Amino acid sequence: MDVLDGRDETPEQRSDRNWNELLQELRVMQTGVQILTGFLLTLPFQPRFVALTGAQRHAYLVLVGLAALTTGLAVAPVAMHRVLFRRHLKRQLVMAADRMTRAALFLLALVVTGVVALVFDVVVGRGAGVAAGAAALVLLVGLWAVLPEVVRARRR
Repeated sequence: MDVLDGRDETPEQRSDRNWNELLQELRVMQTGVQILTGFLLTLPFQPRFVALTGAQRHAYLVLVGLAALTTGLAVAPVAMHRVLFRRHLKRQLVMAADRMTRAALFLLALVVTGVVALVFDVVVGRGAGVAAGAAALVLLVGLWAVLPEVVRARRR
């Protein structure tokens, strides 16, 4: 019996369960990441793109790079599973996939924050962009980092 969560499972069963839970999380995240990345990739082909300032174009390119990196990290656990399939390395796979998923979530927060800031910058102005980006970052940190810690602290 696992003293941390009270489950009666072998280490292999725990790894299988953890892997399946990670896959569910990745499915949700990958959809959002891929839609956001696709949206970013279409922007240069829009007529108004040429009106962006140099700073806005630079921010856009940074966001495309971060979105591509986020996409790579979100898909990497599946690729890693393909390489390690039937090699009896599920525990190591779960640990590595957990790290990659956490890194992808961190980068996704940066991309979402940056996209919000860029859109507000283009539509309303630089000050609104900074404020909206800061608000988005605070919201995401609150929901993705602070709230889970509050829930975990209450369980103790």
